[in-house]
Formats: sequence, C-alpha cells, structure tokens
Amino acid sequence: MKQKKNISYKAKIWMIILLLPCTITIYILAIIGWQELQRIPAIQEWAQSVQSVSTGKNKLDVPKEYISIYKKAEELYGVPWTLLAAHHRIETKFSTMDPLLSPVGAEGHLQFMPCTFVGWSHPSCEGLGKGDIPDKDKVNPDIIAKYGGYGVDANGDGKADPYDMEDAIFSAANYLAASGAADGEIEKAIFNYNRSDKYVEDVLHFYNLYESQLDEIQAASIKKENKKDGL
Repeated sequence: MKQKKNISYKAKIWMIILLLPCTITIYILAIIGWQELQRIPAIQEWAQSVQSVSTGKNKLDVPKEYISIYKKAEELYGVPWTLLAAHHRIETKFSTMDPLLSPVGAEGHLQFMPCTFVGWSHPSCEGLGKGDIPDKDKVNPDIIAKYGGYGVDANGDGKADPYDMEDAIFSAANYLAASGAADGEIEKAIFNYNRSDKYVEDVLHFYNLYESQLDEIQAASIKKENKKDGL
C-alpha cells in the first residue's frame, strides 16, 4: 500500500497566503450584500423580528418623541397614528433626511408639494405642484384657507409650516383624512398622497409592521398583568 504524502509545512503556509485574499474579498462582498439587502422592507422586517426575539423585548420601531404628536393628530382627524408614522418613515426616514427638500420641490418633514400644502387653486399651481408661491404665503393660514390647501397651524404660532414637526404631521393627517383614511380607505389615501403603486406598497409595509408590533406589545403587557394578578 502506498502511503499518502503529508503536505509540507511550507506548502500549507503558501496555501493560506493564496487563499487569504479570496477570503477577505468574500467577506467584504458579504457585508456589502447584506447592507443592500437591508434596504428591502421585507428584509428589514425580518431583521427587526430576529433582533426582537434575541433581545427578548417587544419593541416599536418608531421614535418616541413623535408618537404623542401622531396620536394628537389621530384624535383630531381620525387617521391611524401608525399610518402617520409609516408616511413619516417613508418620506424622510423620521426627518433624518438632509435637507428636507426633494429634487422636485416637496418640502418639510412629510414632503408636501407647495400647491398641495397651500392649495391647487393658487394661480401659479400646475404640473407637479411646485408653483411659484411667495415664502410668506406658503405658511399663511389665511392664504391656505383661501386656496383650499391642507396646511395646518397645529401649534398655534400663527404659521402653517411644513418644516415645523407638529404642523407637518397635522397637515399630513388632514390630507390623508380628506383622502379617505379616516373612513378606512387606507390604500386610496396613501395613493392620493403619492400616486405610485410602489409608494403604496412601502407605506403599507411599515403601517402593517407598526400595527403588528403594537399588538405584540399589548399582548405582552396583558400577559404581564395577568401573571402579576396570578391569573
């Protein structure tokens, strides 16, 4: 019987040296690929659910500082606050976009086109709705009322400003309510906000995600209370 020759120590070293660049390249490509995958809403939801299970905590993926404003707007306009959060997430990633101005002219935390905010009956409004509205008129509640816009002065400072958080969220609630969201026509309202099927799909994804997270948190809370009461 022939004995198998053992690979020499030097040969092993050379193999490691030759394979090392390939290993590093694969590792880098895997990191880049994962970062790209995380941009997909379904992958984001899966990653969040895995993190939630691993930490053992039920978590709502919405910044706490905005929830009270969403809920106040819901009380006034009847639009689910989780829908407002979903729009905020899609439009500016909870206002982390910088600047809060899109290439086509959408403005503020919830990305209103000026003509939607001030009113399409304004004489300069046409096309996509950028208009040619003076800055002082864009935030004037009287001008907005005159031209039938959806801008709202939520904090009572005399201005309806899409760059003010409260005004922007209440204005979005006003617009969505007028588009049917307060009557349960969620998809219709989302489409009216931005006439794109992909946009509707993306907003619905986060709306359903936040609703399911709320259900999980409430169920965990009830379970905890029952355990405390010995039920």
